[in-house]
Amino acid sequence: MKILIKIRIILGMFVVLLLLSGITAFPVRTEIAFLVKHIAAFPQLLQEWILQLDGVISQTPDIMLYGTDWLAFAHIIISMFFIPVFMDPVKHKANLIIGMMACIAVFPLAFICGPIRGIPFFHQLIDCCFGVGGIILLLYVYRQSQKLETNNLFKK
Repeated sequence: MKILIKIRIILGMFVVLLLLSGITAFPVRTEIAFLVKHIAAFPQLLQEWILQLDGVISQTPDIMLYGTDWLAFAHIIISMFFIPVFMDPVKHKANLIIGMMACIAVFPLAFICGPIRGIPFFHQLIDCCFGVGGIILLLYVYRQSQKLETNNLFKK
């Protein structure tokens, strides 16, 4: 049962991070205003990026920011697909595989859409970190689930 506890802890971390990355998309205006207020704390390159974001966000109608609300909602919904894995990691390994595929899909999205949208390369790399971190956590959970299955350690 030690394996199951490890699975649930790592999966819990993944879900919390996924939820946080979604929930933080709701107050985008407030977050940018906070960053502008504390702009001096950032290196020059980030200061320029923050000011550019502030300019764009302040000119963006609320109706367009509704898209970030849907982004946040999608993160929350995606996190729910890991609840079955939390309950029965052997039976719901397919959810882990799809999650890992989504982590891999971050890379083409960031490197194709990023330049099209004028996203700086360093920010594309930050986005890719989510894919790397996510796949590391999910791959660990997947391998531990295989151990449970192979050793018949998980029975409902």
